[in-house]
Amino acid sequence: MNAPAIRKKPGCRDDHDPASLPPAVALAKIKQVITPIEGATTAPLREALNRVLAEDLRSGLNVPPGANSAMDGYAVNGDDLPQQSDHASTRTLKVIGTAWAGKPFADPVPTGACVRIMTGALLPDATDTVIIQEDAQRDGDTIKIDAATRRGDNVRQAGEDIAVGDLILPRGRRLSPADLGVIASLGIAEARVMRRLRVAFFSTGDELRGVGEPLQDGAIYDSNRYTLHGMLSRLGAQIIDMGVVRDRPQDLEAALLEAADLADVVITSGGVSVGEADFVKQVLREIGQVAFWKVAMKPGRPLAFGRIRQALFFGLPGNPVSVMVTFYQFAQPALRALMGESETDNLTVAARCDSTLKKRPGRVEYQRGILRRDADGRLRVVKTGAQGSGILRSMSQANCFII
Repeated sequence: MNAPAIRKKPGCRDDHDPASLPPAVALAKIKQVITPIEGATTAPLREALNRVLAEDLRSGLNVPPGANSAMDGYAVNGDDLPQQSDHASTRTLKVIGTAWAGKPFADPVPTGACVRIMTGALLPDATDTVIIQEDAQRDGDTIKIDAATRRGDNVRQAGEDIAVGDLILPRGRRLSPADLGVIASLGIAEARVMRRLRVAFFSTGDELRGVGEPLQDGAIYDSNRYTLHGMLSRLGAQIIDMGVVRDRPQDLEAALLEAADLADVVITSGGVSVGEADFVKQVLREIGQVAFWKVAMKPGRPLAFGRIRQALFFGLPGNPVSVMVTFYQFAQPALRALMGESETDNLTVAARCDSTLKKRPGRVEYQRGILRRDADGRLRVVKTGAQGSGILRSMSQANCFII
């Protein structure tokens, strides 16, 4: 007589678990409950990099403020140019002065005259065209020109870059170095930005030790807090590192409630799987709400999302690679939306894969890859090697995910 078969529960090695959400569905559920934080502050321009604009920024002046030369050459009145229809015709003009950037030529330019002009200098009155110096033949205080130049050539018009009233940067824009330059070109010394998002995080596990501590048998160094700190720093969050919390329900409950009181978002790593010492999910059910706790993906199936009091909660897996994969795919877009940023989705591109990939059906895989351009300019990608969820080196070597 055969023994009855063991009834198994779905595990992380299974290709299909009916309780697991597809990644796109999980991300959509997260976005449904996102409301951008309130509160803004005024930041000096040098401190506004990577902050999110809290209001539309419009120009109060023209850039450039006046018509100026785009080249070194000679400022002339277009009426003094030879006719375009007569390519052989030339004209001689008298040079009556020089216009420098920051030091304009103050007098009007009469018919038959011109002014030597430098790049960026304001056009003198009665001129509207610049003949580049290579197209002029200088002889003492005169130049000879031909029909190579048309009226208005080599001139930057007032407001050509930015006009008064133009929308320069919209609310929700994360400020880049170029954005700071644009704002500075308007004479603005500060920007109205969203307050920093407060994020509290900690690792769970009796086996974890801090860097510099001695390792006993079975102990490992906690790398997750360092990767999380780095990823949160790049987003410009206000970081609250609560260290390592031991695998005891009462300790986890106290830490989660404290974190929820301190922050807008609480992130943990570890404790959301199905092991007997994985208590985060259990405690969260008692003190908060759980929207879901499994996603049909590899690595990173055990992923909890919910709320503790007023704070959103992300319970990331414990494996180092899984932490980073789930953070980039779910937590990062959510945090960017909470910050009020208008563009939150990850960039995806098509590329030719030069590695042999194996995948079983049932879940989405995020393999670590190295993206490059070949000699013909085409995007190509290779995987970094072994793809185990504990091989953090695969993330260090990678510059993309192969989905």
